[in-house]
Amino acid sequence: MSDVDRIFDARLLIARRNRAAPDAARHDFLLARVAEDFAERLAIVRRDFAQAADLGCHHGAIGRHLSGVDNIGILISFDASERMLALAPEPHILGALDALPFAPQSLDLAVSGLALHLVDDLPGALVQIRRALKPDGLFLAALLGGSTLHELRQAWLVAEEEIAGGASPRVAPFADVRDLGGLLQRAGFALPVVDSDTVTVTYADPLALMRDIKGMGASNMLSERRRTPVTRRLLLRAAEIYAERSGRGDGRVTATFEILTLTAWAPHESQQKPLKPGSAQSRLADALGVPERKV
Repeated sequence: MSDVDRIFDARLLIARRNRAAPDAARHDFLLARVAEDFAERLAIVRRDFAQAADLGCHHGAIGRHLSGVDNIGILISFDASERMLALAPEPHILGALDALPFAPQSLDLAVSGLALHLVDDLPGALVQIRRALKPDGLFLAALLGGSTLHELRQAWLVAEEEIAGGASPRVAPFADVRDLGGLLQRAGFALPVVDSDTVTVTYADPLALMRDIKGMGASNMLSERRRTPVTRRLLLRAAEIYAERSGRGDGRVTATFEILTLTAWAPHESQQKPLKPGSAQSRLADALGVPERKV
């Protein structure tokens, strides 16, 4: 992929995540939520996952949580940030999500928590994950969805339009449920399911939210971002607009995070297949107990 096509500045993203690593646990409330959800989902799957990988493992919050799931064997921590990876459970592999080093059909399980939405070529990454899974291997991932930080996005847009005469990209573009379902099918996955969970968080003020995002190592890393430093006037105006539009009666502000959870399987002959059109042995009208009417 050429630099022109890149959405994210990968080097900057790694640098910011390396810098955020020492205090990552102070800002991992979303990741902790995803880890708990993953553990609950995997605990009820009636099969063993001897070889698994945590793709984009951050500081290992998901890996530590899944260590208590009995049906998971070896879980490999994989990340592009060397300092984040050093905090995750071993074994470790350092690498990028768009260039996976796993051999074809080598994994029984691949999980990824809040990392894949920062990949330039998400369709390509999904194809690589599907190839790395054994037949009937499971893929479980959580990505940030399109509603995430819409309040912050709008505040910056209005503030920059007022002060700078034009807006610079500041919040990453996120996929929606329908897009992800289609991408899973195109990547060759079977039985894809995508569900959405909206999380509303309150902060003392917009600046506290921005500090939290920085603490996650997720502040603006878009390739098309404006390179000039943010002025104090612009920052305070964005915070003022945010508070006006998303403030609560108690003086705090709200922030929205949408978590999209993907579940899909590498194809296997034992999996259920949809029936061919016209192959039904009984009529829907009979099952519902109503008369059939032709349209």
